[in-house]
Amino acid sequence: MKYILASASPRRNELFKFIIDDFECLPADIAEHVPGHVDTFSAPEYLAVQKALHVSKQYADAIVIGSDTSVFIEDMMLGKPKNEEDAFKMLSLLSGRKHKVITGCAICYGGKSMSFSATSVVEFYDLSEQEIRQYIATKECFDKAGAYGIQGYGSTLVKEIHGDYFNIVGLPVARLKKEIENFKKIWSLYE
Repeated sequence: MKYILASASPRRNELFKFIIDDFECLPADIAEHVPGHVDTFSAPEYLAVQKALHVSKQYADAIVIGSDTSVFIEDMMLGKPKNEEDAFKMLSLLSGRKHKVITGCAICYGGKSMSFSATSVVEFYDLSEQEIRQYIATKECFDKAGAYGIQGYGSTLVKEIHGDYFNIVGLPVARLKKEIENFKKIWSLYE
């Protein structure tokens, strides 16, 4: 069975290796637009499905995995920062507070698909302006939802987590492995 991870994320690529040894990474070249009728907290799962479906149309003989991760504070979704000031605003908003990290995943094969969302809660320490500016200076924040990466220097901002650490990095590894196995059983896709 051929597997494709519909993602450009090097972090997801590394994590997916824990599930499948041999796969291709093919980013889904789609506009990441979420229609107004989609609930805010369902946006990552919606985008994961769109990515997986897009790539699956081109590779009907492969199991395609799509994924999308977003950071939420209250009911506001924080994407990737546009610049340093945007990153500063996001990190200031997260300072001393708890927020949710939701990763949506989708599995597609031959016109069949299933999806799910995984949620983890992260609490930040109270951060001074200097701490935030020092973190931004690492440049780590710019390609990450919520303007931080827990697997890097961003780990120094985190007081506590509840839930799956790998979900916060960008892929709920254990759950996704089980869901792929379940998907294959349901659709009798044995290698």
